Amino acid sequence: MRTPHVVVVMGVAGTGKTTIGPLLAARLGVPYAEGDDFHPPANIAKMSAGHPLDDADRWPWLDAIGSWAHGREGLGGVVSGSALKRSYRDRLRAAAPGVVFLHLTGDRHLIEDRMSRRQGHFMPTALLDSQFATLQPLGADEAGVAVDVSGTPAEITARAVRALDTLPDPAPQR
Repeated sequence: MRTPHVVVVMGVAGTGKTTIGPLLAARLGVPYAEGDDFHPPANIAKMSAGHPLDDADRWPWLDAIGSWAHGREGLGGVVSGSALKRSYRDRLRAAAPGVVFLHLTGDRHLIEDRMSRRQGHFMPTALLDSQFATLQPLGADEAGVAVDVSGTPAEITARAVRALDTLPDPAPQR
């Protein structure tokens, strides 16, 4: 039996991290953690006011996600988090070296449409351009896969499971 990966579901706002993350965790039989829950209140207030976060805002958030991921190494888990820059993913890997990334990708118009229809989320569609400007797709040397977000959540989740199955088993923890 394969040891489950710790998967960070990443991508710009509106790609479905909060929808796909729990579905993926259920399919893999591992716990799910909502990345937004790791944000300090000041980050939520800043984004709610229409201001993008800067790196100084993100470091404590990334460290909290990394700590959760580290605690799940060898056990598996799924956590959402934008992880838009390589430096953010490097920070997560420093905390949890076996983490892999599921990059949810899609057409900007589809993502904007989905964002405009969601209720009660703190991230306004006005910040989508800043998200795309910040995004650095996974490098060839990064453990992870990209999955298109067109289709239903079930279809996206099935594509994600198939793509993750192509990754090598995580290294055993010492």
